[in-house]
Amino acid sequence: MTYKPFQIGVRPDWLISDETTHDVSLREVLALLAAIDATGNIAGAGRECGLSYRHAWGILRKFEAHFGVPLMITRRRQGTQLSPFAQRLVWANRRIEARLMPMLESMASELQEELERLLSQNAEHVRLHASHGFAVEALLRHMQGRTPGLELRYRTAIEALASLERHECDLAGFQVPLGDFQAPILRRYSPWLDAGAYRLIHLAVRSTGLFVEAGNPKAIQGMADLARNDVRFVNRQIGSSTRYLVGLMLERLGISIAQVQGYETSEFTHMAIAAHIASGMADTGIGVETAARRFGLDFIPMVQERYFFAVHCDTLETPAVQSLLQIMRSDNYREEVRQQVGYDATETGMIQTLQEAFE
Repeated sequence: MTYKPFQIGVRPDWLISDETTHDVSLREVLALLAAIDATGNIAGAGRECGLSYRHAWGILRKFEAHFGVPLMITRRRQGTQLSPFAQRLVWANRRIEARLMPMLESMASELQEELERLLSQNAEHVRLHASHGFAVEALLRHMQGRTPGLELRYRTAIEALASLERHECDLAGFQVPLGDFQAPILRRYSPWLDAGAYRLIHLAVRSTGLFVEAGNPKAIQGMADLARNDVRFVNRQIGSSTRYLVGLMLERLGISIAQVQGYETSEFTHMAIAAHIASGMADTGIGVETAARRFGLDFIPMVQERYFFAVHCDTLETPAVQSLLQIMRSDNYREEVRQQVGYDATETGMIQTLQEAFE
């Protein structure tokens, strides 16, 4: 039998059970509610979801019965709107997707490569361990369906570099801020960065800063505001370089982490940080500008970060890595990176020694 190319995806799903039904999926109603929120009416949402007006109303009525509360509210001269409960469902789903999708994409990529190695004579692939970023997501999309394939696993920067040292991956992704915080971040990475053994592939420069609600109602201006009693912060996960950067910034200002309300509250991705704030669960958090703009948040720039892939010198010349470099240097990929708000792809695909990158 001839091997037929395929693409694996893993998606989160909500299930609801009650005394009469078990494990009913909410996927359809959540998609419909999100479309109503975007279009402002049921007819337009139905068209976007490929549903008739009658079928859309049937879905809404079905789940109103399940929840025992209305999902839509009709007001004179204002049309039909999502109820507060439905709005909460939509935002909860956005938070779940923002939190889980990178991990699920990583798992799908890993499973894809395992199965393709079993089915195909050509087992060539590139193993990338990297901290989450939008340029990394774009690279995974551009490598799909190609030979060699890309096996992506999201890790913190230190976990990725440690995996590279143990030869568990071919490329390790990590970010370094330009300016005053470059040196302490590099010292943190130094046990896993042998200047003689590795080369660096430049991925992108990205703008990192504070996310705040649209209009900045709390008048947050910078990191010093995290010490205010009326400001709730959401952090990145323990071990992440962004969390370490937050600690450095607070230390420079003489602010202890105990003064920051929400310092121990954490999310795994930039999008999850943005969703957390956009849903009203926090007032500010730190991440890449792209995520803030996608959730309609305002952005306060703090630092520019360079994102690199570290690679062993001998691995750099392999056909698989050279093929990946060709994609990174392509006009299509560089243009997609440039379209991410806050990203600069000017030096994407450039190879440097550690000395050249960090003079």
